[in-house]
Amino acid sequence: MTTGNDRPAPRSRDRSRPPGLLLGRPFGVPVYVTASWWVVAVLITLVYGGIVQDRLALGPIAYVLAFVFALLLYASVLVHELAHSVLARHYGLPVRRIVLYVLGGVSEIEKEAPTPGREFWIAFVGPLFSLLIAAGAFGLYLLSDPFTVVGELLFQLWVANLLVGVFNLLPGLPLDGGRLVRAGVWKLTGRPLAGSVAGAWGGRILALVVVATPLLLGWLGGGLNPWGTVWGLVLGGFMWMGATDSLRAARARSRVPGLRARGLARRAVAVPADTPLTEAERRAGEAGAEAIVVTDTDGTPTSIVHPGLAAEVIPARRAWTPVVEVARALGAHSVVPWGLEGEELLEFLTGHPLPEYLVVDDAGDVHGVLRAADVNAAMSDRD
Repeated sequence: MTTGNDRPAPRSRDRSRPPGLLLGRPFGVPVYVTASWWVVAVLITLVYGGIVQDRLALGPIAYVLAFVFALLLYASVLVHELAHSVLARHYGLPVRRIVLYVLGGVSEIEKEAPTPGREFWIAFVGPLFSLLIAAGAFGLYLLSDPFTVVGELLFQLWVANLLVGVFNLLPGLPLDGGRLVRAGVWKLTGRPLAGSVAGAWGGRILALVVVATPLLLGWLGGGLNPWGTVWGLVLGGFMWMGATDSLRAARARSRVPGLRARGLARRAVAVPADTPLTEAERRAGEAGAEAIVVTDTDGTPTSIVHPGLAAEVIPARRAWTPVVEVARALGAHSVVPWGLEGEELLEFLTGHPLPEYLVVDDAGDVHGVLRAADVNAAMSDRD
Protein backbone atom coordinates (compact mmCIF):
# COMPACT_ATOMS: atom_id res chain seq x y z
CA MET A 1 0.00 0.00 0.00
CA THR A 2 1.41 3.38 -0.95
CA THR A 3 0.79 6.52 1.01
CA GLY A 4 2.32 9.92 0.87
CA ASN A 5 2.04 13.59 1.68
CA ASP A 6 3.38 14.89 -1.60
CA ARG A 7 1.69 17.89 -3.15
CA PRO A 8 1.17 17.89 -6.91
CA ALA A 9 2.66 20.57 -9.08
CA PRO A 10 0.58 23.74 -8.80
CA ARG A 11 -1.70 24.05 -11.80
CA SER A 12 -5.09 25.53 -12.54
CA ARG A 13 -7.59 22.78 -11.88
CA ASP A 14 -11.23 22.18 -11.06
CA ARG A 15 -11.15 22.34 -7.30
CA SER A 16 -14.92 21.91 -6.95
CA ARG A 17 -15.13 18.35 -8.28
CA PRO A 18 -14.79 15.77 -5.47
CA PRO A 19 -12.44 12.85 -6.19
CA GLY A 20 -14.87 10.30 -4.75
CA LEU A 21 -17.22 9.62 -1.88
CA LEU A 22 -16.82 11.93 1.12
CA LEU A 23 -16.41 9.76 4.22
CA GLY A 24 -16.21 12.58 6.74
CA ARG A 25 -14.06 15.42 8.08
CA PRO A 26 -11.99 14.10 11.00
CA PHE A 27 -10.00 16.95 12.58
CA GLY A 28 -11.52 19.18 9.90
CA VAL A 29 -9.79 17.36 7.03
CA PRO A 30 -12.12 16.09 4.24
CA VAL A 31 -11.56 12.37 3.59
CA TYR A 32 -12.59 10.89 0.23
CA VAL A 33 -12.53 7.32 -1.03
CA THR A 34 -12.41 6.67 -4.78
CA ALA A 35 -14.32 3.97 -6.60
CA SER A 36 -11.03 2.17 -7.27
CA TRP A 37 -10.90 1.18 -3.59
CA TRP A 38 -13.56 -1.45 -4.25
CA VAL A 39 -11.23 -3.18 -6.70
CA VAL A 40 -8.67 -3.84 -3.97
CA ALA A 41 -11.38 -4.63 -1.40
CA VAL A 42 -12.81 -7.37 -3.63
CA LEU A 43 -9.37 -8.81 -4.42
CA ILE A 44 -8.36 -8.88 -0.75
CA THR A 45 -11.67 -10.50 0.21
CA LEU A 46 -11.32 -13.25 -2.39
CA VAL A 47 -7.63 -14.00 -1.77
CA TYR A 48 -7.48 -13.60 2.00
CA GLY A 49 -10.88 -15.26 2.52
CA GLY A 50 -9.44 -18.60 1.48
CA ILE A 51 -6.55 -18.18 3.92
CA VAL A 52 -8.92 -17.41 6.80
CA GLN A 53 -11.08 -20.39 5.85
CA ASP A 54 -8.09 -22.74 6.00
CA ARG A 55 -7.10 -21.33 9.40
CA LEU A 56 -10.46 -21.12 11.17
CA ALA A 57 -12.88 -23.21 9.06
CA LEU A 58 -15.64 -20.61 9.42
CA GLY A 59 -17.35 -21.19 6.10
CA PRO A 60 -18.71 -18.06 4.37
CA ILE A 61 -17.93 -15.99 7.47
CA ALA A 62 -14.26 -16.33 6.55
CA TYR A 63 -14.88 -13.99 3.61
CA VAL A 64 -16.63 -11.53 5.89
CA LEU A 65 -13.47 -11.44 8.03
CA ALA A 66 -11.40 -11.02 4.88
CA PHE A 67 -13.50 -8.01 3.94
CA VAL A 68 -12.99 -6.68 7.47
CA PHE A 69 -9.25 -7.01 6.83
CA ALA A 70 -9.66 -4.80 3.73
CA LEU A 71 -11.48 -2.25 5.89
CA LEU A 72 -8.79 -2.43 8.57
CA LEU A 73 -6.08 -1.99 5.96
CA TYR A 74 -7.64 1.21 4.66
CA ALA A 75 -8.48 2.37 8.18
CA SER A 76 -4.78 1.96 8.92
CA VAL A 77 -3.94 4.03 5.84
CA LEU A 78 -6.43 6.68 7.00
CA VAL A 79 -4.85 6.91 10.47
CA HIS A 80 -1.46 7.14 8.78
CA GLU A 81 -2.61 9.99 6.54
CA LEU A 82 -4.40 11.80 9.36
CA ALA A 83 -1.14 11.84 11.31
CA HIS A 84 0.52 13.61 8.36
CA SER A 85 -2.33 16.06 7.96
CA VAL A 86 -2.82 16.95 11.61
CA LEU A 87 0.88 17.66 12.13
CA ALA A 88 1.04 19.66 8.90
CA ARG A 89 -1.86 21.81 10.08
CA HIS A 90 -0.13 22.18 13.45
CA TYR A 91 2.82 23.65 11.55
CA GLY A 92 0.49 26.06 9.75
CA LEU A 93 0.40 24.24 6.41
CA PRO A 94 -3.05 24.05 4.77
CA VAL A 95 -4.36 20.55 4.02
CA ARG A 96 -6.82 20.33 1.17
CA ARG A 97 -8.01 16.74 1.72
CA ILE A 98 -7.09 13.08 2.11
CA VAL A 99 -7.88 10.69 -0.74
CA LEU A 100 -7.96 6.90 -0.36
CA TYR A 101 -7.51 5.14 -3.68
CA VAL A 102 -6.62 1.79 -5.22
CA LEU A 103 -3.05 1.57 -3.87
CA GLY A 104 -3.32 3.50 -0.63
CA GLY A 105 -3.84 7.14 0.24
CA VAL A 106 -2.46 10.63 -0.10
CA SER A 107 -2.63 13.77 2.03
CA GLU A 108 -2.88 16.80 -0.22
CA ILE A 109 -0.82 19.36 1.70
CA GLU A 110 -1.03 22.64 -0.15
CA LYS A 111 2.33 24.12 0.87
CA GLU A 112 5.86 22.83 1.21
CA ALA A 113 7.31 22.49 4.69
CA PRO A 114 9.49 25.56 5.36
CA THR A 115 12.39 23.63 6.93
CA PRO A 116 13.94 20.16 6.54
CA GLY A 117 13.16 19.46 10.19
CA ARG A 118 9.44 19.98 9.72
CA GLU A 119 9.57 18.04 6.47
CA PHE A 120 11.11 15.15 8.38
CA TRP A 121 8.49 15.09 11.14
CA ILE A 122 5.52 15.47 8.80
CA ALA A 123 6.83 12.51 6.79
CA PHE A 124 7.85 10.38 9.78
CA VAL A 125 4.74 10.78 11.92
CA GLY A 126 2.62 8.63 9.56
CA PRO A 127 4.78 5.49 9.70
CA LEU A 128 5.35 6.14 13.41
CA PHE A 129 1.63 5.96 14.16
CA SER A 130 1.26 2.88 11.97
CA LEU A 131 4.05 1.06 13.80
CA LEU A 132 2.74 2.09 17.23
CA ILE A 133 -0.69 0.69 16.39
CA ALA A 134 0.96 -2.47 15.03
CA ALA A 135 2.93 -2.91 18.25
CA GLY A 136 -0.15 -2.43 20.43
CA ALA A 137 -2.28 -4.82 18.35
CA PHE A 138 0.53 -7.38 18.35
CA GLY A 139 0.73 -7.23 22.14
CA LEU A 140 -3.01 -7.87 22.43
CA TYR A 141 -2.75 -10.62 19.84
CA LEU A 142 -0.18 -12.45 21.98
CA LEU A 143 -2.68 -12.41 24.84
CA SER A 144 -5.54 -13.77 22.74
CA ASP A 145 -6.42 -17.14 21.24
CA PRO A 146 -5.22 -16.92 17.61
CA PHE A 147 -7.88 -19.42 16.48
CA THR A 148 -10.82 -17.16 17.36
CA VAL A 149 -12.50 -14.29 15.55
CA VAL A 150 -11.01 -11.77 18.03
CA GLY A 151 -7.55 -13.27 17.61
CA GLU A 152 -7.91 -13.14 13.83
CA LEU A 153 -9.01 -9.49 13.89
CA LEU A 154 -6.08 -8.53 16.12
CA PHE A 155 -3.79 -10.42 13.78
CA GLN A 156 -5.22 -8.49 10.83
CA LEU A 157 -4.84 -5.19 12.64
CA TRP A 158 -1.17 -5.56 13.54
CA VAL A 159 -0.25 -7.02 10.15
CA ALA A 160 -2.07 -4.22 8.28
CA ASN A 161 -0.35 -1.46 10.24
CA LEU A 162 3.03 -3.18 10.05
CA LEU A 163 2.67 -3.37 6.26
CA VAL A 164 1.67 0.27 5.98
CA GLY A 165 4.38 1.47 8.38
CA VAL A 166 7.33 -0.56 7.07
CA PHE A 167 6.50 -0.19 3.38
CA ASN A 168 6.23 3.57 3.65
CA LEU A 169 9.64 3.83 5.29
CA LEU A 170 11.32 2.54 2.13
CA PRO A 171 13.69 5.29 0.93
CA GLY A 172 12.04 6.56 -2.21
CA LEU A 173 9.39 9.04 -3.29
CA PRO A 174 6.41 9.13 -3.27
CA LEU A 175 6.70 7.05 -0.07
CA ASP A 176 7.32 8.71 3.27
CA GLY A 177 10.80 7.20 3.36
CA GLY A 178 11.55 9.19 0.24
CA ARG A 179 10.48 12.34 2.06
CA LEU A 180 12.84 11.42 4.87
CA VAL A 181 15.62 11.12 2.29
CA ARG A 182 14.58 14.49 0.89
CA ALA A 183 14.68 16.09 4.35
CA GLY A 184 18.14 14.64 5.05
CA VAL A 185 19.66 15.76 1.76
CA TRP A 186 17.96 19.14 2.09
CA LYS A 187 19.52 19.53 5.56
CA LEU A 188 22.98 18.57 4.30
CA THR A 189 22.98 20.63 1.10
CA GLY A 190 20.61 23.46 1.96
CA ARG A 191 18.78 22.74 -1.31
CA PRO A 192 15.27 21.25 -1.21
CA LEU A 193 15.44 20.37 -4.92
CA ALA A 194 18.58 18.27 -4.36
CA GLY A 195 16.67 16.34 -1.71
CA SER A 196 13.76 15.79 -4.08
CA VAL A 197 16.06 14.52 -6.81
CA ALA A 198 17.64 12.03 -4.39
CA GLY A 199 14.26 10.88 -3.10
CA ALA A 200 12.81 10.56 -6.62
CA TRP A 201 15.69 8.43 -7.87
CA GLY A 202 15.37 6.31 -4.75
CA GLY A 203 11.72 5.81 -5.68
CA ARG A 204 12.59 4.83 -9.24
CA ILE A 205 15.11 2.27 -8.01
CA LEU A 206 12.52 0.86 -5.59
CA ALA A 207 10.01 0.65 -8.44
CA LEU A 208 12.45 -1.43 -10.48
CA VAL A 209 13.09 -3.68 -7.47
CA VAL A 210 9.33 -4.19 -6.95
CA VAL A 211 8.88 -5.17 -10.61
CA ALA A 212 11.97 -7.39 -10.69
CA THR A 213 11.37 -9.27 -7.41
CA PRO A 214 8.48 -11.55 -8.52
CA LEU A 215 10.24 -12.15 -11.84
CA LEU A 216 13.45 -13.15 -10.04
CA LEU A 217 11.59 -15.38 -7.58
CA GLY A 218 9.79 -17.03 -10.46
CA TRP A 219 13.04 -17.65 -12.29
CA LEU A 220 14.70 -19.11 -9.20
CA GLY A 221 11.64 -21.17 -8.27
CA GLY A 222 11.05 -22.55 -11.73
CA GLY A 223 7.78 -20.76 -12.46
CA LEU A 224 6.15 -17.33 -12.30
CA ASN A 225 3.42 -16.49 -9.84
CA PRO A 226 0.86 -14.70 -12.05
CA TRP A 227 -0.72 -12.79 -9.14
CA GLY A 228 2.62 -11.67 -7.75
CA THR A 229 3.93 -10.69 -11.19
CA VAL A 230 0.89 -8.60 -12.09
CA TRP A 231 0.82 -6.95 -8.66
CA GLY A 232 4.55 -6.18 -8.91
CA LEU A 233 4.10 -4.59 -12.33
CA VAL A 234 1.14 -2.50 -11.18
CA LEU A 235 2.73 -1.38 -7.91
CA GLY A 236 6.11 -0.75 -9.51
CA GLY A 237 4.49 1.24 -12.28
CA PHE A 238 2.61 3.41 -9.80
CA MET A 239 5.78 3.95 -7.77
CA TRP A 240 7.76 4.97 -10.86
CA MET A 241 5.07 7.42 -11.94
CA GLY A 242 4.75 8.73 -8.38
CA ALA A 243 8.50 9.33 -8.13
CA THR A 244 8.50 11.11 -11.49
CA ASP A 245 5.52 13.26 -10.53
CA SER A 246 7.15 14.13 -7.21
CA LEU A 247 10.30 15.24 -9.01
CA ARG A 248 8.30 17.29 -11.49
CA ALA A 249 6.37 18.92 -8.64
CA ALA A 250 9.60 19.71 -6.78
CA ARG A 251 11.12 21.33 -9.85
CA ALA A 252 7.97 23.38 -10.31
CA ARG A 253 8.04 24.45 -6.65
CA SER A 254 11.70 25.45 -6.99
CA ARG A 255 10.63 27.99 -9.62
CA VAL A 256 7.86 29.51 -7.51
CA PRO A 257 10.12 32.12 -5.79
CA GLY A 258 11.07 33.44 -9.25
CA LEU A 259 7.47 34.09 -10.32
CA ARG A 260 6.73 37.83 -10.52
CA ALA A 261 3.56 39.40 -11.88
CA ARG A 262 5.56 42.42 -13.05
CA GLY A 263 8.04 40.29 -15.01
CA LEU A 264 5.61 37.77 -16.47
CA ALA A 265 3.05 40.32 -17.68
CA ARG A 266 2.96 41.00 -21.39
CA ARG A 267 3.12 44.63 -22.39
CA ALA A 268 -0.35 45.96 -23.22
CA VAL A 269 -1.88 48.94 -24.95
CA ALA A 270 -5.23 50.40 -23.82
CA VAL A 271 -7.84 51.44 -26.40
CA PRO A 272 -11.49 52.59 -26.21
CA ALA A 273 -14.20 49.96 -26.75
CA ASP A 274 -15.22 51.30 -30.18
CA THR A 275 -11.69 51.20 -31.62
CA PRO A 276 -11.55 49.12 -34.84
CA LEU A 277 -9.52 45.93 -34.53
CA THR A 278 -7.02 46.98 -37.22
CA GLU A 279 -6.39 50.31 -35.48
CA ALA A 280 -5.93 48.62 -32.10
CA GLU A 281 -3.46 46.15 -33.60
CA ARG A 282 -1.59 49.03 -35.28
CA ARG A 283 -1.26 50.84 -31.96
CA ALA A 284 -0.11 47.66 -30.28
CA GLY A 285 2.51 47.12 -32.94
CA GLU A 286 3.83 50.66 -32.61
CA ALA A 287 4.03 50.30 -28.84
CA GLY A 288 5.63 46.86 -29.01
CA ALA A 289 2.70 45.48 -27.03
CA GLU A 290 1.51 41.87 -27.10
CA ALA A 291 -1.92 42.46 -25.57
CA ILE A 292 -4.81 44.89 -26.02
CA VAL A 293 -6.88 46.16 -23.10
CA VAL A 294 -10.32 47.62 -23.77
CA THR A 295 -11.46 50.65 -21.73
CA ASP A 296 -14.76 52.47 -21.25
CA THR A 297 -15.35 56.17 -21.87
CA ASP A 298 -13.72 57.02 -18.54
CA GLY A 299 -10.57 55.08 -19.43
CA THR A 300 -11.33 52.26 -16.97
CA PRO A 301 -10.26 48.80 -18.22
CA THR A 302 -13.29 46.57 -18.86
CA SER A 303 -11.99 43.66 -20.95
CA ILE A 304 -9.00 42.11 -22.70
CA VAL A 305 -8.90 41.26 -26.41
CA HIS A 306 -8.79 37.49 -26.87
CA PRO A 307 -6.20 36.55 -29.55
CA GLY A 308 -8.22 33.54 -30.72
CA LEU A 309 -11.40 35.53 -31.25
CA ALA A 310 -9.47 38.31 -32.98
CA ALA A 311 -7.83 35.83 -35.35
CA GLU A 312 -11.24 34.54 -36.45
CA VAL A 313 -12.22 37.94 -37.86
CA ILE A 314 -11.69 37.92 -41.63
CA PRO A 315 -9.42 40.66 -43.11
CA ALA A 316 -12.31 42.40 -44.85
CA ARG A 317 -14.11 42.96 -41.54
CA ARG A 318 -11.18 43.82 -39.27
CA ALA A 319 -11.39 47.54 -40.03
CA TRP A 320 -15.08 47.56 -39.08
CA THR A 321 -15.02 45.28 -36.03
CA PRO A 322 -14.74 47.11 -32.69
CA VAL A 323 -12.33 45.50 -30.26
CA VAL A 324 -15.05 45.06 -27.66
CA GLU A 325 -16.61 42.34 -29.85
CA VAL A 326 -13.49 40.13 -29.60
CA ALA A 327 -12.70 40.80 -25.94
CA ARG A 328 -13.38 38.95 -22.69
CA ALA A 329 -14.77 40.94 -19.80
CA LEU A 330 -12.74 41.46 -16.65
CA GLY A 331 -14.21 39.87 -13.53
CA ALA A 332 -13.95 40.44 -9.81
CA HIS A 333 -10.64 38.55 -9.59
CA SER A 334 -9.14 39.54 -12.94
CA VAL A 335 -6.88 42.30 -11.61
CA VAL A 336 -3.45 41.41 -10.18
CA PRO A 337 -1.22 43.95 -8.40
CA TRP A 338 2.17 44.09 -10.07
CA GLY A 339 3.94 43.55 -6.74
CA LEU A 340 2.63 40.00 -6.26
CA GLU A 341 5.32 37.35 -6.55
CA GLY A 342 6.30 33.84 -5.51
CA GLU A 343 3.92 31.80 -3.38
CA GLU A 344 1.60 34.79 -2.88
CA LEU A 345 1.13 35.19 -6.64
CA LEU A 346 0.62 31.46 -7.14
CA GLU A 347 -1.99 31.29 -4.38
CA PHE A 348 -3.93 34.14 -5.99
CA LEU A 349 -3.86 32.54 -9.45
CA THR A 350 -4.79 29.02 -8.30
CA GLY A 351 -7.51 30.44 -6.05
CA HIS A 352 -9.04 32.34 -8.99
CA PRO A 353 -8.14 30.37 -12.14
CA LEU A 354 -8.61 32.46 -15.29
CA PRO A 355 -6.96 32.41 -18.73
CA GLU A 356 -5.61 35.94 -18.31
CA TYR A 357 -5.34 38.73 -15.76
CA LEU A 358 -4.85 42.48 -15.88
CA VAL A 359 -1.69 43.56 -14.05
CA VAL A 360 -1.83 47.07 -12.58
CA ASP A 361 0.79 49.17 -10.81
CA ASP A 362 0.50 50.82 -7.42
CA ALA A 363 -1.42 53.75 -8.93
CA GLY A 364 -3.93 51.43 -10.56
CA ASP A 365 -2.61 52.03 -14.08
CA VAL A 366 -2.35 49.18 -16.56
CA HIS A 367 1.07 47.52 -16.52
CA GLY A 368 0.30 44.55 -18.75
CA VAL A 369 -1.59 41.31 -19.21
CA LEU A 370 -0.62 38.12 -17.39
CA ARG A 371 -1.64 34.91 -19.17
CA ALA A 372 -2.06 31.65 -17.27
CA ALA A 373 -0.22 29.86 -20.09
CA ASP A 374 2.86 32.01 -19.43
CA VAL A 375 2.81 31.14 -15.73
CA ASN A 376 2.53 27.42 -16.53
CA ALA A 377 5.41 27.74 -19.01
CA ALA A 378 7.55 29.48 -16.37
CA MET A 379 6.95 26.56 -14.00
CA SER A 380 7.13 23.76 -16.56
CA ASP A 381 9.70 20.96 -16.27
CA ARG A 382 12.33 21.91 -18.86
CA ASP A 383 15.26 20.06 -17.26
